[in-house]
Amino acid sequence: MATVSQWIGGSRPRTLPSAVAPVAIGAGLAARLESFILVRVLLALVVALALQIGVNFSNDYSDGIKGTDEVRVGPIRLVGQKLAEPQQVKYAAFLCYLVAMIAGLGLVLMTSQWWLILVGIACVAAAWFYTGGQRPYGYLGLGEVFVFIFFGLVPVTGTVYVQTLNVSAADLVAACAVGFLICTLLVVNNLRDIPTDTRAGKHTLAVKLGDRATRILYVIFVVLAFALTALLAALTTWWLLLGLLSFVFAIQPVRIVISGATGPMLIIPLKQSGILILIYGLACGAILAWG
Repeated sequence: MATVSQWIGGSRPRTLPSAVAPVAIGAGLAARLESFILVRVLLALVVALALQIGVNFSNDYSDGIKGTDEVRVGPIRLVGQKLAEPQQVKYAAFLCYLVAMIAGLGLVLMTSQWWLILVGIACVAAAWFYTGGQRPYGYLGLGEVFVFIFFGLVPVTGTVYVQTLNVSAADLVAACAVGFLICTLLVVNNLRDIPTDTRAGKHTLAVKLGDRATRILYVIFVVLAFALTALLAALTTWWLLLGLLSFVFAIQPVRIVISGATGPMLIIPLKQSGILILIYGLACGAILAWG
């Protein structure tokens, strides 16, 4: 029987900045247009957090029953380490998805935009089938594509839309910037797991590209986020260039990744990438709102 602390560890709290940052930026973009609505932002945050935790439990369950997590470096794996029954972890994931759907339904009712239900269904499906089902797309090297869409584009533009009922070019640029940053989490995670994923037959993008190319991809994503933030400043407010100061927190993880670090040493840039994403999201969101 897993303890409370083990369940918290299994939820992978270090990934939660991926849920907070896009909503913070979306809130800032709406506030810039004087359309900030607190209750809708809070509901969007509940949706994002519940989906993030849900996908973490789903991955734990699906990888665990497939045997992918039997030899693992990194956070707790409830099923793989036999700390909890698989069904318990699956039900925890479903509970998170239920919370996300209830909060999402609240946004639908407030905005009367019923087509958003389809977006919600797509988000839950993307979360489950990352490692679940007969042909999980995470095993086919498509993880970064879906993370970019459902943890970058969708939460930023979604948070803006439920407040303004509109999406602009600036919103899309902001979504792409934070989407690339969030992809760095998955890249460094899969870089660390190349040996175990290869043995388990999990063909992530890192496995397909190989060690060296995956390290280069990590740097490319950081640079793209930096460049798009500068473009966003041109589209919104030049004060946003101050947000580029957050990339100071990218220096150490980039150094570690390009140094050739492997195994447990890659847990450090994983943690630091999460810190970078959180600081970037909160800083840019605040500057956009103020600017």
